[in-house]
Amino acid sequence: MSEHSRPQGRHAVAGSVGEHELQTRFATGKRAQGFYDHQLLDHLNGHMQEFLGRMEMAFIATADAHGEADCSFRAGPPGFVCVLDDKTLVYPEYRGNGVMASLGNITENGHIGLLFIDFCGDAIGLHVNGRASVLENGELFERGNLPPSVVSGLFASGGQRPERWVLVDVVEAYIHCSKHIPQMLKRSDAPPEWGTDDVVKKGGDYFKAKISKREAYEGRTPAAPARVPAPAVNLVPAQRRAPERQQTPPPAPRPAFVP
Repeated sequence: MSEHSRPQGRHAVAGSVGEHELQTRFATGKRAQGFYDHQLLDHLNGHMQEFLGRMEMAFIATADAHGEADCSFRAGPPGFVCVLDDKTLVYPEYRGNGVMASLGNITENGHIGLLFIDFCGDAIGLHVNGRASVLENGELFERGNLPPSVVSGLFASGGQRPERWVLVDVVEAYIHCSKHIPQMLKRSDAPPEWGTDDVVKKGGDYFKAKISKREAYEGRTPAAPARVPAPAVNLVPAQRRAPERQQTPPPAPRPAFVP
């Protein structure tokens, strides 16, 4: 969403111009205003901060300077997207495929949307929209006053050490309601392969894109995919259960930083 599409100023109406045009067309303005008034914040309150401290994954939406959008996925230990204060988040960028799609978009257009969904606990979601910037490890370290989880990430080794970080200045935060969120059981028998370049462990050519491109180049008709039964998904009944609370370990002595 461009700066020109969102009303500005302390008393500006919440939402974009397009939102309000459609609310008028479809007569949903009263319902939408109730949401703006009661659910939309310009910061992260204590409940939101506690929720983020439990999250192990997030969906990240960015767009380049031309508005071409990309939605990506990030995961890490609980609270890997770390709250620095009620208006600021930071999350790590681990070694990936080298494309840098999200980071590339951020360098052109800092607008970012993050969606966190608790599939395995309260079946609720949190949207956080804001402005993002890319920081190298040394730049983040120089900010100081970092939480222990961020400091430990800066001094991690191997694939668990972030290559860089994304800092997000929060513009708005609001709930994603639970009525269509499936509640699932967490799969604990497959530990993450942090930073791996192993083709099999990364999923290989799961969607056969490499084969499709070769067939198109050779002028052959792509073969029909083999029908494989979908794996069973472990779903639990719709009852809500209390989320597990993570114990924060005491901070370790601060070693010298090596960028």
